[in-house]
Amino acid sequence: MIRNLLFTVGLIALGTTAGAPVAAQSASGAYLAGRQAAMGYDFAEAAKYYSQALAGDSRSPEFLEGAILAYLSLGDVAKAVPLTKFLEANNQRSQVAYLVTTAGMAQAEDYQGLIAQVGHEAGIGPWVDGLIKAWAYVGRGDMVTAIIQFDELSNVAGIKVLVMYHKALALASVGDFEGAETILASGMAGTAAQTRRGVVIRAEILGQLGRKEQAIALLTASFGGTIDPEIETLITALQSDQPVTFARITDAKTGIAEVFFDFATALRQESAADDDVLHYARIARFLRPDHIDALLLTADLLKSLGQYDLAIQELQDVPANNPVYHAAELGRAAALRQADRPEQAIEVLQQLIRSHGDMPSVHFALGDVLRAQDDHDGAIKSYDLAIELTPDTKPQRWVLFYARGVAEERSGDGESAEKDFRAALAINPDQPQVLNYLGYSLVEQGRNLDEALNMIERAVAASPASGYMVDSLGWVLYRLGRYDEAVVQMERASELMPVDPVVNDHLGDVYWAVGREREAEFQWRRALSFVDAEDTNSEADPDRMRRKLEVGLDAVLAEEGADPLKRVTAER
Repeated sequence: MIRNLLFTVGLIALGTTAGAPVAAQSASGAYLAGRQAAMGYDFAEAAKYYSQALAGDSRSPEFLEGAILAYLSLGDVAKAVPLTKFLEANNQRSQVAYLVTTAGMAQAEDYQGLIAQVGHEAGIGPWVDGLIKAWAYVGRGDMVTAIIQFDELSNVAGIKVLVMYHKALALASVGDFEGAETILASGMAGTAAQTRRGVVIRAEILGQLGRKEQAIALLTASFGGTIDPEIETLITALQSDQPVTFARITDAKTGIAEVFFDFATALRQESAADDDVLHYARIARFLRPDHIDALLLTADLLKSLGQYDLAIQELQDVPANNPVYHAAELGRAAALRQADRPEQAIEVLQQLIRSHGDMPSVHFALGDVLRAQDDHDGAIKSYDLAIELTPDTKPQRWVLFYARGVAEERSGDGESAEKDFRAALAINPDQPQVLNYLGYSLVEQGRNLDEALNMIERAVAASPASGYMVDSLGWVLYRLGRYDEAVVQMERASELMPVDPVVNDHLGDVYWAVGREREAEFQWRRALSFVDAEDTNSEADPDRMRRKLEVGLDAVLAEEGADPLKRVTAER
């Protein structure tokens, strides 16, 4: 009854009632279903329902805009473009329609149309519209006006760096590599030219100028020992006698694609909503299907939105001969793992090892998946290979030792685990995760408690909002018999992680130690209510919690042969 009432209210809001024509009701219902799907980021379902709604009423602005947005989010921009014409015919304006119209004009290379529409009240934004206009002049072959547009736009506060970067790209796109390098070398393009993509573009420009040694020096200085297949391929080309191609930005359309990509990147750095960022990344790929960086960004956004199948489809578009194929496959394995398909993730990584077995990151990723599946022996072997392939000079080695240490600890090899944790700390002495894990392990073993306290205090100082680390601090204080101090930390941990069974269990033990036994029993009951029977990696011990509720902590400790609490037991 309630669902029917809510549905009727939705129809009334759309201007229909139970007595309205069947077609109108059907269209309205499809619209509501489309909205619901879009709210859950199920773009394929949203597009399907909005299409059904439009079949019933092809002029509804709400239906049209919903469909345009769904197709754009789905990456089917070609289907979204014609729908904007219907909105225009109804004299309806919206930013999403403007966005898609702009994409359509750029795809059709309608540069005069792009120039004419800049300044529209529903525009994307001053600097994006301004850069698109400048690139449109490039597309018309009017470089003089394009340069004037770039220079005028560079006077706008806060965007000079990005505008000068695009001016350099525009010059390079028409073969003026000397002019492009003058801008990039001067620092006027600032951080925009210091991104990975910016550095690669400048190296290609230097290659065009015959300054190959300078290009190699730039790549080496920028990426150090982190040479992946894409950078290695470029360095090999620079070292050869063959000319280096400049294929990143070849014309105005690819330049406009770069504007959308840069805008998407900027939005994400500013923590904009992932579904909003997705629109701009999708247009970058629509205008340039081989824009691999836009593809990787799109896939990452889809994973963040929980749309793992769409992310996997996106990543499968990267061909095996592409220098970033390994990155795409690592991303696909991660998406499969997040989609709860670990067997397929393992298969992807094992296949990748056949072609990229010399890359530590591939073995590391496989180790992580195997460890999550409780295959600790398999994980340790993968981490062994990752460590063997990683030079001793790389500071990132600490994470490999840490990951292997976790797998060893969970397999029961505490001695090897401690060696790896200490090896990780030798590389990165203040790493809070390692400090906390090793410190907590020592506490659980009842060894080196003063050292453990020092480690955990340093971890908490570095990550004060981590409930796990604050719990570790409270627990080591409890094991040291400093119960009043332990209460403060455990209560703070329970505020940070109110539904964690281990934290609540620990808080119960600490309360018992200071004589607050009724509160202790309450916490143990809370802890029991939060135990997940399917979580095999949890430290929570529901049987021990129940036993404490039956006989109290002192009796349980005596049964276990553990040291008694260092206090006078209060009356219950």
